[in-house]
Amino acid sequence: MPHERALRVAAARADFLESGRVGAAGVPDLLAASWERSHAAGVDPQRPEADFTDDIDTGSRLVRCAQPVLAQLASDTSDLPLTIALTDSRARLIKRVDMSPAVGRLLDRVAFAPGFNYAEDSMGTNGVGTVIESGQSVAVVGPEHYTENLQAFACTGAPVVDPLTGRVEGILDLSTLTASWSPIMHTLVKSAAKDIGRNLLMDRSQAQQALFDTYLRASVRSTKQGVFAFAESVFMANAAAQSLFDPVEQLAIREHVSFVLQHRDRCAETITLSSGRVVQCRGVRIVSGSQTAGVVIADVLSRPAETALPAAAGGFADRVLPEVAVASEKTALIADDLRLPHVPIAGGSSAAWVRAGDQLREALTARRSTIVLGETGSGKFTLVAELFHADQPGGRSVSIEPSQFQAEVDGGLEALIDGSPDPTLCIVRNIDQATTADVDSLDRLFTAIAGTGGQVSLAATVSDSSLDSDLPFHTLLGHFDVAVTIPPLRCRTEDLTHIVARLVEQIAPRRKVRLSPEALRLIARYTWPRNVAQLREALVHALRSRPVGELQAEDLPSYCHTSSRKTLTVLEAAERDAIVAALTECGGNRVAAAAAVGMSRSSLYRKIRVYGITA
Repeated sequence: MPHERALRVAAARADFLESGRVGAAGVPDLLAASWERSHAAGVDPQRPEADFTDDIDTGSRLVRCAQPVLAQLASDTSDLPLTIALTDSRARLIKRVDMSPAVGRLLDRVAFAPGFNYAEDSMGTNGVGTVIESGQSVAVVGPEHYTENLQAFACTGAPVVDPLTGRVEGILDLSTLTASWSPIMHTLVKSAAKDIGRNLLMDRSQAQQALFDTYLRASVRSTKQGVFAFAESVFMANAAAQSLFDPVEQLAIREHVSFVLQHRDRCAETITLSSGRVVQCRGVRIVSGSQTAGVVIADVLSRPAETALPAAAGGFADRVLPEVAVASEKTALIADDLRLPHVPIAGGSSAAWVRAGDQLREALTARRSTIVLGETGSGKFTLVAELFHADQPGGRSVSIEPSQFQAEVDGGLEALIDGSPDPTLCIVRNIDQATTADVDSLDRLFTAIAGTGGQVSLAATVSDSSLDSDLPFHTLLGHFDVAVTIPPLRCRTEDLTHIVARLVEQIAPRRKVRLSPEALRLIARYTWPRNVAQLREALVHALRSRPVGELQAEDLPSYCHTSSRKTLTVLEAAERDAIVAALTECGGNRVAAAAAVGMSRSSLYRKIRVYGITA
């Protein structure tokens, strides 16, 4: 907040506390209304008291759906002085993630911690309670807070809305010190909250689809067995169940199952009806995270009260659904903007990289299912997501791993591709790691995607070395139309200087760091088997040795001084590192280096050739 505006808001707040709404002239209506509500609620403007409760659900559906977004948000903002918080719909903090221990300690002093209530009627105007009261995203910066003890902070919150019900399920908040606040945080928190809302929709859609699927399967098996299905706002009964039980008895069964829905632990499956009949149920619980999302009673055994039921007649099996995880690329890009302008990886200039980018862009634009080949760490997934979001700014990308699905989970697969009117790209990462069971589930998913008429497109990444194997994923290749190969880092010599500069800026932002010509030549000569990921590790290693200034060749790891692609044993790698260290210490004098490591000159020369040591 500009200094002049902060002074005006502080003066308006002082006038408001003295003379009421008339003193708040010149501040936004939303802020003035919040100050009025805080005053009417009797909030102490000096030292408010936050209510505490230990009755918060840390395993709720909201927390489960928010977790992947919070993890990605934490990764994207790990070096920024802020705290990420998630509250429930009653403004009670459920989870707090500190990117800055210093900011976290300061927030502890104002009770901004799990279990504490930050509703407006207890803590005044703030980035949680005011969001709930206004129903929209809000940034409350410095003197805009009603209470003095919060004025050191800037709190930006956005409602997490369940797209199906329209209800506010919780608040996502980013808090930092006033001096560190940026308007971009407002955009970032809104984007991340929207991602959580998408996960809520997908989680509910997946659970309901699994419920319907299980109910239909049970009903088809036998038309004489009573079958019920229960979930939130869902009650189904087949013809046999309706004939076996009158409406009052069906209601009793439904009320019993409502208890089952609220408790994951085993409970009594025997029900005694008002008519005296004893009912014992068998079926399937649809389990999502730690909660039961639905119950299908697939076999209802009923006897008169005096007739004992078999001891093993009842029981529920659990059908556990995979976790849903969507985090749009937009959120990560916004987080990058908090530090410095984002530099897309698609901007390379080497011929092979440009050609691969053009081919991939053309395939994604045409919504053709695409296999993206390349070595580990070559940027396959990042390039796919980046090009898709560049072409479809309003689209979403859903990233899944083959192991995310189990062969028996049929109903939840289609849910991953439903629920959004925006263009969607489903990216399966490392499809070559799929097991036989994973392949069966992915086959069903790919078939469902093909039936969306182009609304959902498909891409998958695979290590090009896997094509020579007999791994199970080969049976899935028939679902794809196009193959694009991403070149490895060693084939992008023209881009190396740019890539190194970008990585150094990410690892050591705002530091005066550069690479010496010899260090750059060493990087250009090395083969980088793990590509950009390995280059980043090498630069991190070098920056530990020399955190500022000009990085020298000797600051890079020992393996950078070799050109061999042979996989070394632990002992061979240790010997190679010792030889490189001796050569560096002796200024390249091989005679002195041989004496330092205790081997003959001929042995040293042979080892240099074997290990491909270049310096």
